[in-house]
Amino acid sequence: MVRRSLLALLVALALGFGAWPSAARAQLTTLQVNPDTVLDGFANDPQGAIRAARQLIAQGHMDQAIRALERYVTIHPGNLDPRRFLGDLYFRTGQLKRAAFTYREILRFNPGDKETHNRLGTVYAVENRIDDAIAQFNAALPGTDSVYDLVELHQRKGDFDSYRAQMDRLGSDFPNDPGIQSEVGQIYNAIHQPYEASMYFKRALDTDPNSLTALNGLGLSYLDMHDYVQAQTQFLTCLRVDPTAYPCEDDLGAALLEAKEYTRAKQALDRAHTLAPERAETYVNYGYLADARGDWERATAYYAQAIAIDPYVREAYIDLGLAYEEHKLYPLAEAALLKGLAAVTDDGRLHVLLGNAYAAQGERAKALAQYRLALAGTDPDAQRIARESLPRSKS
Repeated sequence: MVRRSLLALLVALALGFGAWPSAARAQLTTLQVNPDTVLDGFANDPQGAIRAARQLIAQGHMDQAIRALERYVTIHPGNLDPRRFLGDLYFRTGQLKRAAFTYREILRFNPGDKETHNRLGTVYAVENRIDDAIAQFNAALPGTDSVYDLVELHQRKGDFDSYRAQMDRLGSDFPNDPGIQSEVGQIYNAIHQPYEASMYFKRALDTDPNSLTALNGLGLSYLDMHDYVQAQTQFLTCLRVDPTAYPCEDDLGAALLEAKEYTRAKQALDRAHTLAPERAETYVNYGYLADARGDWERATAYYAQAIAIDPYVREAYIDLGLAYEEHKLYPLAEAALLKGLAAVTDDGRLHVLLGNAYAAQGERAKALAQYRLALAGTDPDAQRIARESLPRSKS
């Protein structure tokens, strides 16, 4: 299940991201897997099955990875981790009904599986089943990164203020509960109030200094405050606690990119990709790196690959649109942004960029409509840009 990294939110209006071209992908592939024999030797090893599937994905064989995991799950129906991973691959390839069925089957075996509740919530959110999604995300807490999704859903539902007030009360009533403190911190990170968020994460770490959620969350707060040294410190501490923590490795790469330490950033992103080649966030950051180095055409290839492996990562559409607009390829930008709005829930940044594409092509009425949609949304940056754009487009 794709989790939307905060790096993408931080830089989506600044630079282009994307997916990974085959040449770069091959550089990280150290173990070649024969698609016809994949999973041989892993019959009794659930993690081995997942590793083999990931190796196939890293080589560009998503379909073979899905088929291999389907065979494994059929033979070993009680091994829930490979089944959950299969659901993730269904989701990434747009097979929402199969993904939801797979997650519900896992919850029949294990109703308390928070990671699966989290993933099922994401499926429901894409389907715009807001109340069902909220119920699943609440069932996933504490212990997962469902809070960012809950913030978005409560904003869409129109009751975000009451949700935040309820969580503020919980944070005040339970100052020594690291789970609750981290949840409130994530809320403030999600609404771009990083200083307030950092206070909650620090309280969580006072009680549990090894909390991965709090360490990563505090790193993201510092990243949003442009304190890249402190951000790196938190992500590195997280990785000392758990060297396999993909979010911390990927976000370390993000902090290094923002600090313009491109060589170290590439190394961190390579490690993140090795941990989870199916995660689109790393491809987004590789695209940022390509764009920062002046290779915008490779960046657009990254965007396309990101969309191919996960059609619900809105940042890929945003950054593809940005890249095209920066090079005055407005019809291509329009097509990418319309596809993005068809694939993901309403997003103010997509509306702003689509408005810009329409304005550049002389389609004033369409541009105004997009700016008004952005202004009616919840993203503060998109609202600000739309507010500034509307008077200009009227003149």
